[in-house]
Amino acid sequence: MIKEKQKNDIKNKDKNSDIKNLILLNDDVNIFDYVIEVLIDVCSHTPAQAEQCAMIAHFKGKCAVKSGDYSELKPICFEMNQKNYQ
Repeated sequence: MIKEKQKNDIKNKDKNSDIKNLILLNDDVNIFDYVIEVLIDVCSHTPAQAEQCAMIAHFKGKCAVKSGDYSELKPICFEMNQKNYQ
């Protein structure tokens, strides 16, 4: 039984190998409310979702805020990096 589960897990990983995550890292530069605003604006998060991601990044150091293929995430990452620090 365990071997079957491992084989299924490996197959699922191969199918999703092109899926990437956009990671929000905790920093000491941006204020909490500004991070939430950016997540709502750029990543189309709901206010509750943005707050939750900001809290996870604050306490754990990082949080995956968006998933998709590289071509989808690259412009989102670029836009987030272009925002002025607050």
